[in-house]
Amino acid sequence: MNAICIISFTGQGCRLSGVLRAQLEKKGRSCQSYGPERFANGVEILPLPEEPRQWIKSRWGEDSFVFIGAAGIALRYIAGCIKDKYTDSAVLAMDERGQFVIPLLSGHAGGGVALAREIAACTGATPVITTATDVEGKFAVDVFAENNGLQLKDRTLAKEISAGVLEGKTIGFYSFCPVEGEPPKELTVCKTPEALGACSYGVAVTTASTDLQLPAGQKVLPLYARPLTVGIGCRKGVSCEQLYQGLLQVLALHRRKPEEIGAVASIDLKKEEPGILQLCQELGVPYHTYSAEELRRVEKKIAPSPFVEQTTGVDNVCERAAWRCAWEGRLLQPKTILEKMTFAVVEREVTVRF
Repeated sequence: MNAICIISFTGQGCRLSGVLRAQLEKKGRSCQSYGPERFANGVEILPLPEEPRQWIKSRWGEDSFVFIGAAGIALRYIAGCIKDKYTDSAVLAMDERGQFVIPLLSGHAGGGVALAREIAACTGATPVITTATDVEGKFAVDVFAENNGLQLKDRTLAKEISAGVLEGKTIGFYSFCPVEGEPPKELTVCKTPEALGACSYGVAVTTASTDLQLPAGQKVLPLYARPLTVGIGCRKGVSCEQLYQGLLQVLALHRRKPEEIGAVASIDLKKEEPGILQLCQELGVPYHTYSAEELRRVEKKIAPSPFVEQTTGVDNVCERAAWRCAWEGRLLQPKTILEKMTFAVVEREVTVRF
């Protein structure tokens, strides 16, 4: 979960910033408050960097920004950073009395709308939501994908589908995996992928390795599930390329693809391992690390290694880390030893929820 940078400019704004930060931190959010140093007395705020636009640019796409003050100030600060709705940071504006909170940018993909509602619940502010699907209470395919951890690759078609929803066109929905909750009325649930062809648009939940026969020539948007969790153990200094090639070997045993990986896990001794960090960045997945004590508590059948236990304090890193990250999955690939690295893969059952 990304960090939230709260930026204020007046004494009143800084006081509200402190209150908001405290409330969000109680919810487990990572927050920092920034503002003029002259208002720091009695309020825990960090000084705003001397080059705030460059500072924002350096964190763009990673953190969310909440500006307490005029919306125009926020727009001027972020003007040089804006690219597209799928990679931009969530940006919100809030008045210094905490009456209103407005998501200005990346309301869906960046979580701006959800954050506005969260802030409203913390402060009593009124969230001012302007995105059409939210205003009309309609299905939004990008929100659905984000909430279910599904990968959305065709952004243009996603926009077309959102427009089609607002225009009242038929949107077919098919999922290869179980579905919980009541589908919204805008969707026509299809029992087979072929049935999507009778609709103006289609949404199909699948995986990168599933041979899903979608209707030819139809506007069907695949949303890819990422059910695999990969546990990794490695020697210090193993490169990203070595790790990636080893990972491909392991996945090939089961005819699976890197796009199906949803998370990577290891021991906290490898928390800053450059090769693993770069691998996760290139795969676009989170990296979870656990202490030896946490890994020892995994009660699964594990292939032990005395050497690994002597080195790390736990008898098996890759399997235990994969299990710890995906408790209710199944072991797709037990510990596999390659040169200077080990891999294990756990597959969880994917359920999509409305």
